[in-house]
Amino acid sequence: MVTGTLLAQVNGFPSFDIRWLIGGFILLSVVGAAAFSWRLRARLRRRTLDALADVVVLFSFLAFVALAVVTWLFLWDKVNTSVVFANSPLDSLDREVAASTIWTAGQTLLVVALSYIVAGFVSDTLDRFVQERKTISEHQAQVFYRLTQLSVYGVAVIVILGLWNVNLTGLLVGAGFLGIVVGMAARQTLGALLAGLVLMFSRPFEIGDWIEIDEQEGIVTDISMVNTRIQTFDGEYVMIPNDVVGGSTITNRSRKGRLRLEVDVGVDYDADVERAAELAADTMKEIDDVLSVPTPQVVSKEFGDSAVVLGLRFWIDKPSARRKWRARTAVINRVKETYDDAGIKIPFPQRELGGREEHGGFQIAGGRSQHVEATTDGGPGEESDDERHEHGSDGSDDA
Repeated sequence: MVTGTLLAQVNGFPSFDIRWLIGGFILLSVVGAAAFSWRLRARLRRRTLDALADVVVLFSFLAFVALAVVTWLFLWDKVNTSVVFANSPLDSLDREVAASTIWTAGQTLLVVALSYIVAGFVSDTLDRFVQERKTISEHQAQVFYRLTQLSVYGVAVIVILGLWNVNLTGLLVGAGFLGIVVGMAARQTLGALLAGLVLMFSRPFEIGDWIEIDEQEGIVTDISMVNTRIQTFDGEYVMIPNDVVGGSTITNRSRKGRLRLEVDVGVDYDADVERAAELAADTMKEIDDVLSVPTPQVVSKEFGDSAVVLGLRFWIDKPSARRKWRARTAVINRVKETYDDAGIKIPFPQRELGGREEHGGFQIAGGRSQHVEATTDGGPGEESDDERHEHGSDGSDDA
């Protein structure tokens, strides 16, 4: 056995312990093994599952590191063969306990590695499934993967506790009582979690969609298990609990990738309504922000107080607040210019006032009819002096 200090004197240099040189070589070997493992991991990932490649490379690297540590310990006389082999001070019972502990630890590592491989296999399968089918979003796949990952690791924890002979009955009973207490104390949070799961799989909206919920309108920036975050067009961030989202009416303006807008314009009753509609339709077709398919339409909506109301309907793609207001502004400005050039009047609100003469008089209590002359404004006229004298000085009938 080579232990002790080997000294060397070379050309007047001071003596040194050669074990430092061997230790440095071991350290460089570990660094080289780490670099080699990283490259090997990349190659294995291209040929097999990512999780399996990670486990193989990790265990190989750990085995090399363990061998390097044992070599370093033997080199510096920290351990010797008497501790490992025949002259061990441990009795047979202690050896059995140590062997059993080592075996259980090995099984534990194997269970952890298998659970990691299974979780990685589920992740790769979901990625391929999402790429092949557009009906499932990446966010839904991520949620399903997280749930599967928790399930796999939960089973692994139970198996590991069984390997170490931990009594699971008490843990399960305690977990049951704890679940009841937590459920009673966090009903709203649990409701939000369940609503979040429903939202994940029902997909009423996705990140980046333009939605309206409870008078809150904006772009969806995040969907978590508890709440939904949107950014309003005023630059504010609004966080809405998922249970509120699930119980509200949701308007998704981005689902089909296009949005129909409508602008009302009034045309004077003396104008040619059909010609005004044709001019508006042709003008909308010339605007860049307005889609040519579906074709812009003009419909007659109603007879207004001072004009015939036309509805200018047009579509925009990739709906957003900026594109919406830009398109509406362009349509209003261009149609206004077209009508001005064509001499079509967009009238101000106006109202005609008139009166009429009433005839026939009215009935008073007692059943007698009294004739009242109408004035030019439709009201009762004044009685003449003879009529007042006939009815009495105070204008009443004689008894």
